[in-house]
Amino acid sequence: MNEGQARFLTIEGIEGVGKTTQVARLSEALSGRGIDHVVTREPGGTPVAERIRNIVLERGDEALPATAELLLMFAARSVHLENHIAPNLRAGRWVVCDRFTDATYAYQGGGRGMDGEQIRRLERLVQGARRPDLTLLLDAPVREALRRARQRNAGGASDRFESERGYLTRAAEEPGRIAVIDATQSADAVAARILELLLERAWIS
Repeated sequence: MNEGQARFLTIEGIEGVGKTTQVARLSEALSGRGIDHVVTREPGGTPVAERIRNIVLERGDEALPATAELLLMFAARSVHLENHIAPNLRAGRWVVCDRFTDATYAYQGGGRGMDGEQIRRLERLVQGARRPDLTLLLDAPVREALRRARQRNAGGASDRFESERGYLTRAAEEPGRIAVIDATQSADAVAARILELLLERAWIS
């Protein structure tokens, strides 16, 4: 669904696998090759979507039901797609996104126990046929990811790390789109593997 040579890339994985580092490394590599691109994230990516993100992430006295959380995620995604992702792709720019709909299947589906068919219906409603051209799933054992997350920000690890299984299920369902990368390797090795995948598809040289 992308126009011209623009590519829509997403980087996924549970907390602590190095997504932020690899998003930055990929952006640097694309810039070095003269590839016009934008970096964004979910939930968020636009002013309105960021406000929705704050509702999802804030911890107040009133509980946020799982169904409400799911609907808010797709509300933010709708705004993000229409106002940022799609316009950049139409302009010929690559889009590198830190998390996208696979995270919803992993966290709201695997972590919160939401029905996968409900997620699929919302995915079709909000995205139509739009899907990432390539999803880079950084995979590490949950204990290793927890260790890294705690080193970076003590107490910041989520209790939803069982969502790793949700990610791996998605990868098994869509192996042509989702590339699983061993995130226990060094940051340099992970970055090199990401570039290899783009080279294999002849998207970069």
